[in-house]
Amino acid sequence: MLDRRLWFQSLARPRFERAEDVVEWFGAVQSQDFAAAKWAVAQRTRSLSDTDVERAINSGTVLRTHVLRPTWHFAPAKDIRWMLALTAPRIRVGMARLGHWFGLTPDAFPRANRAIAKALSGGRQMTRAELGPIVGQRTGALGHVLAFAELDGLICSGALRGKEHTYALLDERVPATRPIERDEALALLARRYFRSHGPATLKDFVWWSGLLVSEARQAVAGATGLVAETIGGTTYWLSDKASGVAKDNRVHLLPSFDEYLVAYVDRSHAAQGLTSQVALSNVVVADGRVAGTWRRTISANAAVVDVTLFNRVRKAGLERAVERFGAFHGRAASFRV
Repeated sequence: MLDRRLWFQSLARPRFERAEDVVEWFGAVQSQDFAAAKWAVAQRTRSLSDTDVERAINSGTVLRTHVLRPTWHFAPAKDIRWMLALTAPRIRVGMARLGHWFGLTPDAFPRANRAIAKALSGGRQMTRAELGPIVGQRTGALGHVLAFAELDGLICSGALRGKEHTYALLDERVPATRPIERDEALALLARRYFRSHGPATLKDFVWWSGLLVSEARQAVAGATGLVAETIGGTTYWLSDKASGVAKDNRVHLLPSFDEYLVAYVDRSHAAQGLTSQVALSNVVVADGRVAGTWRRTISANAAVVDVTLFNRVRKAGLERAVERFGAFHGRAASFRV
């Protein structure tokens, strides 16, 4: 199972050239930890750097927005409208209830949307701090209002301004695309998930997508290119292109909330005996299983990785993983165990 997950997740043999290709393959990539998510995308490519991934975000081919569950995700710009049409209605219901904690009444959201639309029209891009006074909110309430505007398809991520994120109007940032029917959208999302995360269960897909169980079943039934397989009495779905998957001998420095772990309800296959807090942090993966944790120190000229190992890891494999991490940051890299 783990060899196939590593293969389909493009970790065993990175095959993508562009950040947008990775994100489209997955459907969406969790990105609340921005720096971690950039590394998650890059290591599924042959050689992309931090700057390369940011270039895709700044150009608008990859958006960072609320689209699943909800939390931040990278999503393909060309797919954002059908994805929002599919997932946003249920997310908005839950967020509206949470809005009461911030003192937000139902009329606060359309009022804020009007103010945001006026402020950003004409191609302007503004930071969260700049939009706060315009919508009359701050701290948690401001984030809630902006997430609602994303789910409404009003705004999306703009270009980075230094290290600050900006917002832009979606209609000015992303060209209009052909709307697709709900049945087609469900099937497409299921195909994207299982081809990149399989073998995975229906329950995993429900967790990842935020869909109802009945919607997830419909999605899988309509998806092409998938096959079912029973492992230990449990039904898993995966791509029908599973033949020829080779064993992965690489060591991986996976970042926090990486899709290899966060996208599944049951993470014990790769992280047996570990708490979710550990499994969803920066982890060292060898032979498909979590073998330790790591943290980084980035300076002007160097990247130092401190590793804590639970299990034995091949030194040469760890050296290659650290070297790739250094190349991502454009710095000489070393590690300490």
